[in-house]
Amino acid sequence: MLPNAVEEDAAGSPSAPPSGVVGGMSFLDRFLPLWIGAAMAAGLLLGRSVSGLDDALDAIKVGEVSLPIALGLLFMMYPVLAKVRYDKLGSVTGDKRLLVSSIVLNWVLGPALMFALAWIFLPDHPEYRTGLIIVGLARCIAMVIIWNDLACGDREAAAVLVAINSVFQVIAFAALGWFYLEVLPSWLGLDTSALDVSAWDIGKSVLIFLGVPLLAGYLTRRFGERAKGRTWYEERFLPRIGPVALYGLLFTIVILFALQGDTITSQPGDVARIALPLLVYFALMWGGSFALGRGIGLPYDRSATLAFTAAGNNFELAIAVAIGVFGVTSGQALAGVVGPLIEVPVLVALVYVSLWGRKFFRPRTATPASER
Repeated sequence: MLPNAVEEDAAGSPSAPPSGVVGGMSFLDRFLPLWIGAAMAAGLLLGRSVSGLDDALDAIKVGEVSLPIALGLLFMMYPVLAKVRYDKLGSVTGDKRLLVSSIVLNWVLGPALMFALAWIFLPDHPEYRTGLIIVGLARCIAMVIIWNDLACGDREAAAVLVAINSVFQVIAFAALGWFYLEVLPSWLGLDTSALDVSAWDIGKSVLIFLGVPLLAGYLTRRFGERAKGRTWYEERFLPRIGPVALYGLLFTIVILFALQGDTITSQPGDVARIALPLLVYFALMWGGSFALGRGIGLPYDRSATLAFTAAGNNFELAIAVAIGVFGVTSGQALAGVVGPLIEVPVLVALVYVSLWGRKFFRPRTATPASER
């Protein structure tokens, strides 16, 4: 994918300007925004034209987990996680600036900012407002790895931050939902809306959507390298499975948009009202995090990782919670589905902004060949 499209010199600086990135991309990656837009359109068309499709898709479950969405996520996540050099993770956990910044951005500033924007832009729509707050609480664990990979971010750092967010979601999602939907509005004299969802339901979703592909990716690299060596694994095996991530992404987008296709196309005004605070949120979170990374001295790859993991949200989990608690046709579920409608094209655009911004960072020092 894109990280392999731009080679770096010995000092770690790009050997070609961002304008040369597109020319080095594969055909699939070069037109990624087009494929994503087509997937959104296909999902909306299916949801609008096929009567009862949303109910049929919602009924295909294993327990409370949507099987089509789970399959799409598994295929999307596995190739990306199989690329991670797990033997280098210690160098990430030792970067306290990165870890502390990510935790504060994801679990203090992110939810608080979404709460504020939801009340500012949707004071008269409690269902949409609640849905947006749930999106703000669902921190990135899935598609952000793809955006980070495309932006030439630090893959190992992204894996660690995703793992941290996963643990936090298992432990804190229900408590934070109660705080932001009931306690804080009450303190501020605002209307309250309770969120009743167990930590086990959240944990089960995280284990399925992240745990399974993470384990598969780790085992594939470990045994693949042991059997064939790192050169074969990274130069022969990974290029073969790489496109599967894009296919999984597009399939997941089609399914998510088919679930709410009729509502989205019949209520464009409501969709626009939900979209506006999301646009502000992504701009502030990504831009502020990217600038923070540079300000505290992080190199480009880790600044990009910090920015994308702070701005991205786990909309799959947000949609699952909204549907499970409020129903598939609820306003809360609609707000969750509008999330990727805005997030996907915005973060794809920010990939290009991020690559352009590499010139404002100092290059890394050369890495000894023995450590590569």
